[in-house]
Amino acid sequence: MKVLFIADIMGRAGRGAVTRALPELKTKEQLDLVIANGENAAGGMGLTPNIARDLFHLGIDVLTMGNHTWDKKEILDIIDDEAIVRPANYAPGVPGRGARLVTTTSGFKVGILNLLGRVFMPPSDCPFRAADKVIQELKKETPVIIVDMHAEATSEKVAMGWYLDGKVSAVIGTHTHVQTADEKVLPEGTAFITDVGMTGPFDSVIGIKKEIILQRFLLQVPVRFAVSEKDIWFNGALLEIDEKSGKATSIQRLQIKI
Repeated sequence: MKVLFIADIMGRAGRGAVTRALPELKTKEQLDLVIANGENAAGGMGLTPNIARDLFHLGIDVLTMGNHTWDKKEILDIIDDEAIVRPANYAPGVPGRGARLVTTTSGFKVGILNLLGRVFMPPSDCPFRAADKVIQELKKETPVIIVDMHAEATSEKVAMGWYLDGKVSAVIGTHTHVQTADEKVLPEGTAFITDVGMTGPFDSVIGIKKEIILQRFLLQVPVRFAVSEKDIWFNGALLEIDEKSGKATSIQRLQIKI
């Protein structure tokens, strides 16, 4: 099974990168499933129904989220119905789902789990204990489980990779928008990367126009963020997974200039 995980889609520039890169990748790699982190797809913060549907139309099967899940209130209109996965370690009763089962083009079920880190992040329940609970349920349906670990601290993401080694097919780190060069298959068969990066503008500070961020650092006053439109790259990770065992056989970082 071949699965593509698209790194955090940043605003209009990121959506444009998906439009240009994804069709060729789907044909070339014969992808069975496409997952993308979409929490920054609408203006750099949040997700709207129209943008979510545009991304699904482009060929993305599942959108994962993170700490910007609720930045656009319109998300409440679709979060229970569409193939959107918000962090599973939110408090009980929060709208949406922290995990979903999807069926690939070849008919295999895949579990998708989204977790939110706690180090330097907004308060949330324990992602490690939440993972244990959700994975136990997903395992009843499929051995193939892919985790989006949306976290700030490298240590927390690396720890989650080791914690879930052999329990899931892949742990993909998101949130920092900076791709790391540590992709590997861990000893018990879990593919891991600390952060898959960003799909969007790299003439920026993690997606935002650099002049705006420099002003904020220098003056320490509130500024309105705006997503850059220059130097667009498509980042992601290509996974190969054995459907029967759920173990990953390879992980490849992707960096494509648009």
